[in-house]
Amino acid sequence: MQAIVETVFDVVYLITVITLGIRMVQKSKGQTQFRLFGYMAIVLGAGDSFHLVPRALALCTTGLENFTTALGAGKWITSVTMTVFYVLLYHVWRQRYQVKGRQSLTAAVYALAGIRIVLCMMPQNDWLSASAPLSWGIYRNIPFALLGALVVILFYNSAKEHQDSAFRYMWLTIVLSFAFYIPVVLFADAMPLIGMLMIPKTCAYVWTVVIGYRAMQKECA
Repeated sequence: MQAIVETVFDVVYLITVITLGIRMVQKSKGQTQFRLFGYMAIVLGAGDSFHLVPRALALCTTGLENFTTALGAGKWITSVTMTVFYVLLYHVWRQRYQVKGRQSLTAAVYALAGIRIVLCMMPQNDWLSASAPLSWGIYRNIPFALLGALVVILFYNSAKEHQDSAFRYMWLTIVLSFAFYIPVVLFADAMPLIGMLMIPKTCAYVWTVVIGYRAMQKECA
């Protein structure tokens, strides 16, 4: 039952975010913010597919324990693409609210993203092992969480300042995604059921993409 439910959920999720992303790129009508949002959704779906597709295959065939290398490599790739996702979301914020200058802020975003990616590349992560160390899971997620918190603050303040009803909950989708993700990082190995939090975390990301898509439909009509 888990294999069927989880596989169907993952397939629907991947098709949804990638399809919406492609449609946003195609229908952005020259508006950079929505074209970037489309690329962001495609990166999200494509990156997650490297982990979710092997996981679905494992659940539907011989089990997760026989796909350790593929699942580890998928998590590795996803960790990098999720970082790119937040960098693109930062640039969506700059485009939507016509932010000029603030080079120090951009430098901070790229510094946090760069540190995160470097940490993800360190061999100590032991991505391809069945017993990857928790400590490095924490290390690499510290700059990631800081990057997410920065983007939350930016969207919350700007949506409020500009009375942007279309993006008024963008900050909340990011908060929810991290709220569901962090317990998985910390406790999933000891308590596998905690891993179920990845489902609402994924729903939060779908909400993020839907916010951008609906805004494009309204503003590019």
